[in-house]
Amino acid sequence: MDDMKTRFTLYGFGFAIGIVLVFFFLGGKKASCNWLPNDRILNIISQKKIMLSEDVKEVLLSTPTDSLDVMQVLNRGEIDFSKSQVKNDPCRNYWIEGSGDLKELVITVELCDSTALVKTLTRKTEEKK
Repeated sequence: MDDMKTRFTLYGFGFAIGIVLVFFFLGGKKASCNWLPNDRILNIISQKKIMLSEDVKEVLLSTPTDSLDVMQVLNRGEIDFSKSQVKNDPCRNYWIEGSGDLKELVITVELCDSTALVKTLTRKTEEKK
């Protein structure tokens, strides 16, 4: 019984040291795991220099939608891969639909090596017309 108690004590001590080391090495970093394709692409887009096309700038000026809404869609939107052109070379085009309060927004993004150009910004109600 005493041998089992020693084992659990040593195991607990080693586990605690391991947890402290993991938090020490990864605590200051923005380490993340993006396993799903949607999350991976949104993460890649967020790391690029994001630019707005002239058409999108005009839409932002003429509607209550602002650039923060566009950024929220880029961070938390849902990519429709069936409407996206993922095999284009050199730049891929993604169709991204908003979620939550912004679910009516749809943007298209041209993803290149160093930039992500937001090409269009529409509302789903406008698409049906």
